[in-house]
Amino acid sequence: MQMIKNKTFDEERALYAAQNLFVQDCAFDGPADGESAFKECSDITVDHCFFNLRYPFWHDNGLKLTNSEMTGLCRASLWYSENVEINDTKLHGIKALRECANIKMRGCDIISSEFGWSVRGITMEDCTASSEYFMMRAERIDFRHVHMKGKYSFQYITDSVFENCVFDTKDAFWHAKNIVVRNSVVKGEYLAWYSENITFESCKIIGTQPLCYCKNLKLVACEMVDTDLSFERSEVEATLTAPIVSIKNPLSGCICVPEVGELIMDIENAHGEVIVGNKVCKNEPCDCCA
Repeated sequence: MQMIKNKTFDEERALYAAQNLFVQDCAFDGPADGESAFKECSDITVDHCFFNLRYPFWHDNGLKLTNSEMTGLCRASLWYSENVEINDTKLHGIKALRECANIKMRGCDIISSEFGWSVRGITMEDCTASSEYFMMRAERIDFRHVHMKGKYSFQYITDSVFENCVFDTKDAFWHAKNIVVRNSVVKGEYLAWYSENITFESCKIIGTQPLCYCKNLKLVACEMVDTDLSFERSEVEATLTAPIVSIKNPLSGCICVPEVGELIMDIENAHGEVIVGNKVCKNEPCDCCA
Protein backbone atom coordinates (compact mmCIF):
# COMPACT_ATOMS: atom_id res chain seq x y z
CA MET A 1 0.00 0.00 0.00
CA GLN A 2 1.39 3.37 -1.01
CA MET A 3 1.64 6.00 1.74
CA ILE A 4 1.17 9.76 1.49
CA LYS A 5 2.03 11.72 4.62
CA ASN A 6 2.23 15.38 5.72
CA LYS A 7 1.02 16.79 2.40
CA THR A 8 -1.44 19.56 1.49
CA PHE A 9 -3.73 19.25 -1.52
CA ASP A 10 -6.03 21.93 -2.95
CA GLU A 11 -6.22 21.05 -6.64
CA GLU A 12 -9.23 19.52 -8.44
CA ARG A 13 -9.46 15.70 -8.13
CA ALA A 14 -6.14 15.60 -6.30
CA LEU A 15 -6.06 11.81 -5.89
CA TYR A 16 -8.55 10.78 -8.55
CA ALA A 17 -8.99 7.00 -9.07
CA ALA A 18 -6.29 6.13 -6.51
CA GLN A 19 -6.08 2.55 -5.24
CA ASN A 20 -4.46 0.88 -2.21
CA LEU A 21 -3.50 4.17 -0.62
CA PHE A 22 -2.74 5.17 2.99
CA VAL A 23 -3.08 8.92 3.55
CA GLN A 24 -1.97 10.29 6.93
CA ASP A 25 -1.64 13.75 8.49
CA CYS A 26 -2.64 15.49 5.27
CA ALA A 27 -4.79 18.57 4.62
CA PHE A 28 -7.22 19.06 1.77
CA ASP A 29 -7.45 22.83 1.79
CA GLY A 30 -6.05 25.86 0.01
CA PRO A 31 -6.54 28.69 -2.49
CA ALA A 32 -7.11 26.51 -5.55
CA ASP A 33 -10.37 25.36 -3.88
CA GLY A 34 -10.37 22.07 -5.77
CA GLU A 35 -13.21 19.56 -5.46
CA SER A 36 -13.52 15.76 -5.43
CA ALA A 37 -10.16 14.81 -3.96
CA PHE A 38 -10.84 11.05 -3.76
CA LYS A 39 -13.35 10.50 -6.54
CA GLU A 40 -13.59 6.98 -8.09
CA CYS A 41 -11.08 5.49 -5.61
CA SER A 42 -10.82 2.05 -4.00
CA ASP A 43 -9.17 0.60 -0.90
CA ILE A 44 -8.26 3.91 0.71
CA THR A 45 -7.24 4.45 4.36
CA VAL A 46 -7.30 8.03 5.68
CA ASP A 47 -5.98 8.87 9.15
CA HIS A 48 -5.67 12.21 10.99
CA CYS A 49 -6.54 14.29 7.95
CA PHE A 50 -8.25 17.67 7.58
CA PHE A 51 -10.86 18.36 4.90
CA ASN A 52 -12.04 21.87 4.05
CA LEU A 53 -13.04 21.40 0.40
CA ARG A 54 -16.19 20.09 -1.28
CA TYR A 55 -17.12 16.52 -2.31
CA PRO A 56 -13.99 14.68 -1.14
CA PHE A 57 -15.32 11.08 -1.33
CA TRP A 58 -17.60 10.24 -4.27
CA HIS A 59 -18.00 6.87 -5.97
CA ASP A 60 -15.46 5.17 -3.71
CA ASN A 61 -15.38 1.50 -2.69
CA GLY A 62 -13.46 0.34 0.36
CA LEU A 63 -12.77 3.40 2.49
CA LYS A 64 -11.55 3.61 6.09
CA LEU A 65 -11.56 7.07 7.65
CA THR A 66 -10.29 7.65 11.21
CA ASN A 67 -9.47 10.56 13.52
CA SER A 68 -10.19 13.14 10.84
CA GLU A 69 -12.18 16.35 10.45
CA MET A 70 -14.53 17.61 7.78
CA THR A 71 -15.39 21.26 8.33
CA GLY A 72 -18.58 23.14 7.59
CA LEU A 73 -17.15 23.98 4.17
CA CYS A 74 -16.74 20.31 3.32
CA ARG A 75 -20.06 19.95 1.51
CA ALA A 76 -21.52 16.56 0.50
CA SER A 77 -18.47 14.69 1.69
CA LEU A 78 -19.51 11.06 1.03
CA TRP A 79 -21.86 10.19 -1.83
CA TYR A 80 -22.39 7.05 -3.92
CA SER A 81 -19.78 5.08 -1.96
CA GLU A 82 -19.79 1.53 -0.56
CA ASN A 83 -18.02 -0.44 2.15
CA VAL A 84 -17.03 2.53 4.30
CA GLU A 85 -15.82 2.61 7.91
CA ILE A 86 -15.67 5.94 9.77
CA ASN A 87 -14.25 6.16 13.30
CA ASP A 88 -13.65 9.09 15.68
CA THR A 89 -14.24 11.65 12.97
CA LYS A 90 -16.03 15.01 12.77
CA LEU A 91 -18.49 15.35 9.89
CA HIS A 92 -19.58 18.99 9.99
CA GLY A 93 -20.54 19.75 6.39
CA ILE A 94 -24.06 19.72 4.98
CA LYS A 95 -25.30 16.50 3.30
CA ALA A 96 -22.40 14.47 4.62
CA LEU A 97 -23.60 11.01 3.59
CA ARG A 98 -25.96 10.13 0.76
CA GLU A 99 -26.79 7.20 -1.56
CA CYS A 100 -24.12 5.06 0.14
CA ALA A 101 -24.18 1.38 1.17
CA ASN A 102 -22.61 -0.77 3.89
CA ILE A 103 -21.48 1.98 6.26
CA LYS A 104 -20.03 1.53 9.76
CA MET A 105 -19.57 4.50 12.10
CA ARG A 106 -18.25 4.68 15.66
CA GLY A 107 -17.37 7.60 17.93
CA CYS A 108 -18.23 10.27 15.38
CA ASP A 109 -19.56 13.81 15.81
CA ILE A 110 -22.05 14.80 13.12
CA ILE A 111 -23.24 18.35 12.47
CA SER A 112 -24.83 17.99 9.06
CA SER A 113 -28.27 18.86 7.73
CA GLU A 114 -29.74 16.25 5.39
CA PHE A 115 -27.33 13.59 6.60
CA GLY A 116 -27.70 9.98 5.51
CA TRP A 117 -30.36 10.23 2.80
CA SER A 118 -31.09 6.97 0.97
CA VAL A 119 -28.31 5.02 2.69
CA ARG A 120 -28.64 1.24 2.41
CA GLY A 121 -27.21 -0.51 5.46
CA ILE A 122 -25.61 1.60 8.17
CA THR A 123 -24.47 0.82 11.71
CA MET A 124 -23.71 3.65 14.10
CA GLU A 125 -22.46 3.36 17.67
CA ASP A 126 -21.46 5.93 20.32
CA CYS A 127 -22.07 8.86 17.99
CA THR A 128 -23.67 12.30 18.37
CA ALA A 129 -25.61 14.06 15.64
CA SER A 130 -27.18 17.43 15.00
CA SER A 131 -29.17 17.46 11.80
CA GLU A 132 -32.42 18.23 10.00
CA TYR A 133 -34.04 15.57 7.83
CA PHE A 134 -31.60 13.05 9.31
CA MET A 135 -31.45 9.65 7.57
CA MET A 136 -34.44 10.26 5.30
CA ARG A 137 -35.40 7.27 3.13
CA ALA A 138 -32.57 5.15 4.54
CA GLU A 139 -32.97 1.41 5.03
CA ARG A 140 -31.42 -1.18 7.33
CA ILE A 141 -30.27 1.25 10.01
CA ASP A 142 -28.75 -0.20 13.21
CA PHE A 143 -28.05 2.48 15.84
CA ARG A 144 -26.72 1.92 19.37
CA HIS A 145 -25.91 4.65 21.90
CA VAL A 146 -26.59 7.47 19.44
CA HIS A 147 -27.60 10.94 20.66
CA MET A 148 -29.37 12.97 18.00
CA LYS A 149 -30.94 16.44 17.98
CA GLY A 150 -32.82 18.08 15.12
CA LYS A 151 -36.13 18.18 13.26
CA TYR A 152 -37.70 15.75 10.80
CA SER A 153 -35.51 12.71 11.45
CA PHE A 154 -35.91 9.11 10.22
CA GLN A 155 -38.70 9.88 7.77
CA TYR A 156 -39.61 7.13 5.30
CA ILE A 157 -36.99 4.74 6.71
CA THR A 158 -37.46 0.95 6.64
CA ASP A 159 -36.24 -2.22 8.38
CA SER A 160 -34.26 -0.59 11.20
CA VAL A 161 -33.36 -1.07 14.88
CA PHE A 162 -32.43 1.55 17.50
CA GLU A 163 -31.15 0.65 20.99
CA ASN A 164 -30.13 2.79 23.98
CA CYS A 165 -30.47 6.01 22.01
CA VAL A 166 -31.60 9.54 22.88
CA PHE A 167 -33.46 11.49 20.20
CA ASP A 168 -34.62 15.10 20.64
CA THR A 169 -36.46 15.48 17.39
CA LYS A 170 -39.73 16.77 15.96
CA ASP A 171 -41.76 14.83 13.37
CA ALA A 172 -39.55 11.75 13.73
CA PHE A 173 -40.27 8.38 12.09
CA TRP A 174 -43.02 9.69 9.78
CA HIS A 175 -44.03 7.02 7.27
CA ALA A 176 -41.39 4.69 8.79
CA LYS A 177 -41.95 0.96 8.24
CA ASN A 178 -40.71 -2.15 10.09
CA ILE A 179 -38.93 -0.37 12.97
CA VAL A 180 -37.94 -1.39 16.53
CA VAL A 181 -36.86 1.17 19.15
CA ARG A 182 -35.60 -0.25 22.47
CA ASN A 183 -34.50 1.26 25.79
CA SER A 184 -34.45 4.74 24.32
CA VAL A 185 -35.71 8.27 24.94
CA VAL A 186 -37.63 9.92 22.12
CA LYS A 187 -38.57 13.55 22.71
CA GLY A 188 -40.47 15.72 20.25
CA GLU A 189 -43.81 16.64 18.73
CA TYR A 190 -45.88 14.46 16.39
CA LEU A 191 -43.91 11.23 16.71
CA ALA A 192 -44.22 8.52 14.06
CA TRP A 193 -47.35 9.64 12.25
CA TYR A 194 -48.36 7.37 9.35
CA SER A 195 -45.85 4.70 10.39
CA GLU A 196 -46.40 0.97 9.88
CA ASN A 197 -45.11 -1.96 11.95
CA ILE A 198 -43.23 0.17 14.48
CA THR A 199 -42.53 -1.11 18.00
CA PHE A 200 -41.27 0.78 21.05
CA GLU A 201 -39.92 -1.38 23.90
CA SER A 202 -39.04 0.06 27.32
CA CYS A 203 -38.86 3.59 25.96
CA LYS A 204 -39.66 7.04 27.32
CA ILE A 205 -41.72 9.05 24.85
CA ILE A 206 -42.09 12.81 25.44
CA GLY A 207 -44.11 15.42 23.55
CA THR A 208 -47.49 16.35 22.14
CA GLN A 209 -49.69 14.31 19.78
CA PRO A 210 -47.55 11.22 19.27
CA LEU A 211 -48.28 8.05 17.34
CA CYS A 212 -51.24 9.06 15.19
CA TYR A 213 -52.48 7.39 12.01
CA CYS A 214 -50.26 4.36 12.67
CA LYS A 215 -50.79 0.81 11.47
CA ASN A 216 -49.72 -2.15 13.64
CA LEU A 217 -48.23 0.08 16.34
CA LYS A 218 -46.92 -1.63 19.49
CA LEU A 219 -45.65 -0.21 22.78
CA VAL A 220 -44.21 -2.57 25.40
CA ALA A 221 -43.58 -1.24 28.93
CA CYS A 222 -43.19 2.37 27.80
CA GLU A 223 -43.56 5.64 29.70
CA MET A 224 -45.29 8.55 27.96
CA VAL A 225 -44.64 12.05 29.35
CA ASP A 226 -46.60 15.20 28.36
CA THR A 227 -48.20 13.21 25.56
CA ASP A 228 -51.65 14.61 24.89
CA LEU A 229 -54.01 13.55 22.07
CA SER A 230 -52.06 10.32 21.67
CA PHE A 231 -52.86 7.46 19.27
CA GLU A 232 -55.40 9.33 17.15
CA ARG A 233 -56.76 7.00 14.43
CA SER A 234 -54.09 4.38 15.10
CA GLU A 235 -54.18 0.59 15.23
CA VAL A 236 -52.37 0.04 18.52
CA GLU A 237 -51.48 -2.48 21.22
CA ALA A 238 -49.79 -0.77 24.17
CA THR A 239 -48.78 -1.32 27.77
CA LEU A 240 -47.84 1.94 29.50
CA THR A 241 -46.06 2.14 32.83
CA ALA A 242 -47.13 5.67 33.88
CA PRO A 243 -50.16 7.97 33.58
CA ILE A 244 -50.81 9.63 30.23
CA VAL A 245 -52.25 13.11 29.61
CA SER A 246 -54.83 12.15 26.99
CA ILE A 247 -55.79 9.53 24.42
CA LYS A 248 -57.86 10.35 21.34
CA ASN A 249 -59.82 8.02 19.06
CA PRO A 250 -57.65 4.91 18.66
CA LEU A 251 -59.21 2.92 15.83
CA SER A 252 -58.46 -0.57 17.12
CA GLY A 253 -56.47 -2.60 19.61
CA CYS A 254 -55.96 -2.13 23.30
CA ILE A 255 -54.08 0.38 25.46
CA CYS A 256 -53.34 -0.55 29.08
CA VAL A 257 -52.38 2.41 31.27
CA PRO A 258 -52.33 3.13 35.04
CA GLU A 259 -54.20 6.42 34.60
CA VAL A 260 -55.42 8.67 31.78
CA GLY A 261 -56.18 12.36 32.26
CA GLU A 262 -58.67 12.56 29.38
CA LEU A 263 -60.10 9.95 27.06
CA ILE A 264 -61.62 11.37 23.87
CA MET A 265 -63.75 8.99 21.81
CA ASP A 266 -65.84 11.18 19.53
CA ILE A 267 -65.83 9.47 16.15
CA GLU A 268 -67.89 6.44 15.20
CA ASN A 269 -65.05 4.17 14.07
CA ALA A 270 -62.88 4.63 17.18
CA HIS A 271 -63.06 1.06 18.49
CA GLY A 272 -59.76 0.86 20.39
CA GLU A 273 -60.11 -0.21 23.99
CA VAL A 274 -58.45 1.71 26.82
CA ILE A 275 -57.90 -0.27 30.02
CA VAL A 276 -57.22 1.92 33.06
CA GLY A 277 -55.70 0.67 36.31
CA ASN A 278 -56.38 -2.96 37.18
CA LYS A 279 -59.25 -3.56 34.77
CA VAL A 280 -58.98 -6.20 32.06
CA CYS A 281 -59.87 -6.15 28.39
CA LYS A 282 -63.33 -7.14 27.22
CA ASN A 283 -61.80 -9.70 24.90
CA GLU A 284 -59.10 -11.03 27.23
CA PRO A 285 -56.53 -12.32 26.63
CA CYS A 286 -55.16 -9.62 24.37
CA ASP A 287 -51.56 -8.70 23.67
CA CYS A 288 -51.66 -6.03 26.36
CA CYS A 289 -53.08 -8.07 29.23
CA ALA A 290 -51.52 -11.43 28.45
